[in-house]
Amino acid sequence: MNRLINLGLVAAILVAVVASFAYLGLDFQALVGNGGLGQMGEYAGRFLHPDLSAGHVGAVAYGALETLAMSGMGTLLAVVLGLLLALPAAGRFGWPLQAVARLLLNALRAIPELVWAALTVLAAGLGPNAGTLALALHTAGVLGRLFAEALENAPPEPAAAIRLQGGSQVAAFCFGTLPNLWPQLLAYSLYRWENNIRMASVLGFVGAGGLGQMLYTTLSLFQEAQASTVILGMLVLVFVVDALSDVLRQRYVRGGR
Repeated sequence: MNRLINLGLVAAILVAVVASFAYLGLDFQALVGNGGLGQMGEYAGRFLHPDLSAGHVGAVAYGALETLAMSGMGTLLAVVLGLLLALPAAGRFGWPLQAVARLLLNALRAIPELVWAALTVLAAGLGPNAGTLALALHTAGVLGRLFAEALENAPPEPAAAIRLQGGSQVAAFCFGTLPNLWPQLLAYSLYRWENNIRMASVLGFVGAGGLGQMLYTTLSLFQEAQASTVILGMLVLVFVVDALSDVLRQRYVRGGR
């Protein structure tokens, strides 16, 4: 019986694949015929010779710094805004504010970064300011939700002990709750920074500055050699940020537990 079910699933998948190709109307003859493969090979080959001239490499380095600044500032703003929204979202100020904060966090993270970038470009103009705001708004929704869940699961005893000693609610949070959550909050923030450095490289396609805007410009002008250098700059930047994030995580997150 199980064998018949498995065969039926395989057959259904094959039928779905064939039906998808038929529905899309893909013309493989036009794709591989009439020198199509050769043209694709020539186009890909032009990316194998990046433009390493001093002027272009300097421009790519400047774009990489701009992208790094966008991701770092956007993540920092998101951490602050996310923590401010996480407090009411965790029920620290009653259920009405909790419902409003959760609704706002859901709205912020439901809109993708590219859509936020398209909106902020209209509001803030072309350039890295729009990209920074787009990253901050979406990431605040993600981090705020994660921070709220961490606050809900935090042990209440340290904060309660400070309150019994006459401490204020702010002092109880800063000295009783936050020290226990610090490694977890930092881990969430570093993970989102790694994601934002990649997304910051893409937001330039809607005019939000950085390496993404350089890549969009070079591809639009069919400057494959210059585009290849920009792609290499993106890879180097991602590797550097991943290594730096791992060092910070080893030092402050795993070492803090």
